Amino acid sequence: MSKNKRNSLICPKCHKLISSDEQRCPYCGLLSPGSRLKNISISRGFKKPDVIIKYIIYVNAGLYLLSLLLSPRQTGFSFNPLNLFSPEGKSLLVLGATGTLPIDRYHRWWTLLTANYLHGSILHIIFNMLAFYQLAPIIIREFGAYRMFIIYTLGGVGGFFISYLAGISFTIGASASVCGLMGAILYYGKARGGIYGKALFRQMGGWAISIFLFGFMIPNINNWGHAGGIIVGALVAFCLGYKEKYQEGFLQKSLAFFCLTATVLALSWAVFTGIFYRLAG
Repeated sequence: MSKNKRNSLICPKCHKLISSDEQRCPYCGLLSPGSRLKNISISRGFKKPDVIIKYIIYVNAGLYLLSLLLSPRQTGFSFNPLNLFSPEGKSLLVLGATGTLPIDRYHRWWTLLTANYLHGSILHIIFNMLAFYQLAPIIIREFGAYRMFIIYTLGGVGGFFISYLAGISFTIGASASVCGLMGAILYYGKARGGIYGKALFRQMGGWAISIFLFGFMIPNINNWGHAGGIIVGALVAFCLGYKEKYQEGFLQKSLAFFCLTATVLALSWAVFTGIFYRLAG
């Protein structure tokens, strides 16, 4: 390999071959294109939106299966389809369910993050993942993959924090994060306007109304988490901006990396302690 090739790299933003000594990409203007933060494999993973969507779904599915495996007395068959294949509450608790019980009694504040990846039945996870699978591509198209993950993470944490303040004792599910995506789309549709923006706003408004009506009709639905997710998602979207205003830069990528690191650490700790306590018990 020649010396020139050894001293070259692919710009993380425009994917042009440039010198590793460049302080700014001569093609797209990216500062410090040789920075390790800009070139780590995790960062490059956000360049493939379909991959990050699949990873989130896989993690949700994996933790759901683990919660079933850690439930010695699974409910299995139930005449109530909403409770079909439901893990035990104790298994969900040790794996990171949130609410006033885990936080006030056990001081497990990190469950505000882990609870977004736990589900209480087969229908629960199917509905949430289908909604996520439909909404995430819209967010990625208009905001970018980094901002999508930030909104998904902070929408879930914020939604569960508001439900904690409202006194919800025990709660799980990705719906708070999904509602965060809805809130971002509502903000985008209203801010952008035009035929396209208004259509998105009306569509998401219909989704929001349906979710709240469903929550009032079905017991044990955390409407506080849903409302909180929508509000926080809209606020995060407002603060971060969307592609037509600001392209994703160092700030968005750094915040996404922080959210990803916090998620991996919290979920790893939840899995470790969950398996330990269930085996020890």
